[in-house]
Amino acid sequence: MKVFKIVCLVFILPLLAFTTLHKYYVSVTQIDFIQEKKSVQITSRIFIDDLEDVLQLRYSDDLIIKKENEAPEVNLYIEKYLKGKLRISINGEEKEINYLGKKIDNDIVVCYLEIEGVKEISTFEVENAVLFDLYAEQQNIVRTKMNSKNKSFILIKENDKGLLNFK
Repeated sequence: MKVFKIVCLVFILPLLAFTTLHKYYVSVTQIDFIQEKKSVQITSRIFIDDLEDVLQLRYSDDLIIKKENEAPEVNLYIEKYLKGKLRISINGEEKEINYLGKKIDNDIVVCYLEIEGVKEISTFEVENAVLFDLYAEQQNIVRTKMNSKNKSFILIKENDKGLLNFK
């Protein structure tokens, strides 16, 4: 029995010593070009507590995102924040992004955005700096489906832009 305890200490204790609870700072944005609708549809998924933290830091300390009985200004602040942190250029021209709304899915805020009047895409550049002003470790995963091609990239604070060329 004594040998068993020693073996456990030798092998298990080092594993426990280096295990820490670490929070991941990540958002996922899906961007789809729907050619028939001449529309680029954007769905961004952000952890609710992270989005609340940045909105409280920038706009109002008592701002809370919730499913029901939410203050009306919450959507205005989310729209303002996302429009300031998400930029898209199509064929070399920066496009206006329309905020359509959001829904809450467990601990995730799913934000819906759209760019209208897009006939074709030769080049597509996205800058996604969401939550970079709050967390240095933030990673923004961007997945795209355009011109029958799927592409993905991870944006970090030091490299917050991605460019796709379809020529």
